[in-house]
Amino acid sequence: MTDTLIPIRWCDDDSLELLDQRWLPSRREMLRIDTAEAATEAITTMVVRGAPAIGITAAYGVVLAAQRSSGPEWSATIDVAMAQLAASRPTAINLCWALERMKAVVTAHRHAVAPPVEALLETARAIQRQDLADCLAMGELGANLLARQSPRAVMTHCNTGALATGGHGTALGVIRSAWARGLITRVHANETRPWLQGARLTAWELAEDCIPVTLAVDSAASLLMARGEIGWLIVGADRITANGDVANKIGTLALAVQARHFGVKVMVVAPTSTFDLSLARGEDIPIETRAPRELTHQGERAVAPADIDIYNPVFDVTPAGLIDAIVCERGVIETPDHAGISQLLGSGSS
Repeated sequence: MTDTLIPIRWCDDDSLELLDQRWLPSRREMLRIDTAEAATEAITTMVVRGAPAIGITAAYGVVLAAQRSSGPEWSATIDVAMAQLAASRPTAINLCWALERMKAVVTAHRHAVAPPVEALLETARAIQRQDLADCLAMGELGANLLARQSPRAVMTHCNTGALATGGHGTALGVIRSAWARGLITRVHANETRPWLQGARLTAWELAEDCIPVTLAVDSAASLLMARGEIGWLIVGADRITANGDVANKIGTLALAVQARHFGVKVMVVAPTSTFDLSLARGEDIPIETRAPRELTHQGERAVAPADIDIYNPVFDVTPAGLIDAIVCERGVIETPDHAGISQLLGSGSS
């Protein structure tokens, strides 16, 4: 799939193309993005989603801002664009990580008479290339964990595949790599309400790759685990704190609790850019909430009483104590805690 599905593409005419994931799986529609404001809007409205993919898109958004900046105040124009991009999705730390890399390029050229468009573009491309390489590395490391037991079915939540990254995927990358090695028999994908990323995106990606997949209602996960049908729960992350607590798509915490009860192992797969060592624990992570309409309506049809109070958080936080392993491109942290994360990443990582 990594050869045929490229959801983020820089075009020869110096614009950005995004696969509009709001339309999948019914149709593939590419959206042309030619301003930083449009890139911000695409992130906010879920045209592109998934922590690594959001970071990549934001990096290209900075390039678009640079292309339209001129005069002695060009850096101030880019600074405004970066601030808008940073505010588009507050939980995913990959967004800030990518923007920090772009900011370093701007700072290095702060006294130039013109914005460093080519240097920014190469940095954005490097971020995208690095993410694909990281996903491939994590795929093999995670598959090595699965190789410790006989082939079993696994469960995943939300979408962590090529659509959410620079290619191959994080948690879904492990699943792809493990399937290629004969280490798993089937994937159980949770629908992942309210945006149905599991139904619309993960099930579609796996079907495209001819990997056996069963789509289940979110609340069926515990039944599948109770029947002994699941060997691992494999998920991604949007932010990991210094002690190993993990923010991920809403519903992950409940799945981890169920997994611990039924003896199912939990693997979190995320690149080092997802770690935020400036935060000590999960309760320090800002949790994004979204519009009530996502819950009150299906399309134009109301499915809830008018004016009812709505709680629509996008993420929850799973404590490190419920996680058996965190896989990043540098290695595997089993029974994650502050010491294990510091040892693998070093205190200067973020």
